[in-house]
Amino acid sequence: MDGFFSEIKVSDGVLEMRPLTIEDREGLYQAASDPATWAQHPAKGRYQREAFWPYFDFLLHAGDVLVAVEAESGRIIGCSRFYAVPDQPGDVAIGFTFLDRAYWGGSWNRRMKALMVGHVLETRPRVWLHIAPDNLRSQIASTRLGAVHQYDAELDLGTGLAPYKCYTITADSWAAAMAERAGA
Repeated sequence: MDGFFSEIKVSDGVLEMRPLTIEDREGLYQAASDPATWAQHPAKGRYQREAFWPYFDFLLHAGDVLVAVEAESGRIIGCSRFYAVPDQPGDVAIGFTFLDRAYWGGSWNRRMKALMVGHVLETRPRVWLHIAPDNLRSQIASTRLGAVHQYDAELDLGTGLAPYKCYTITADSWAAAMAERAGA
């Protein structure tokens, strides 16, 4: 990536997104320590410390990773990452996202994505999401954000070649999804 996303700090007053640091290691692990968080993910054991530490190191060195912090408590509740799309040069994706299970089912994922998607769409025509074929929870959540399935592909997103469902969100699909949510 061009470093454009590496130092952003964004907030909506309820959720803050800021760059990941080494000091976030334990807080992010606590957010990731529920087995249900990884049940639909290929790395199902990532809730265990010995499986999570290499993942944390990967995120820390990959760059462009933002931790999600509940503004009121200061508690880390998850993270997400900007990365280059391997088969769409110049495009940006958001992924490697997870939330503490206590924050599922509400507005937290939508808040995270709103802050990140909005940032990308300021300078790019679309943002990509790559979702594991078995991760139905993320596929459903993404379509509620205006994501449209484009194709399936085998991609290496930094952890080896794997199958993904490839979605895009454009300014128009994002606005339509937000208007629909506001009217619901």
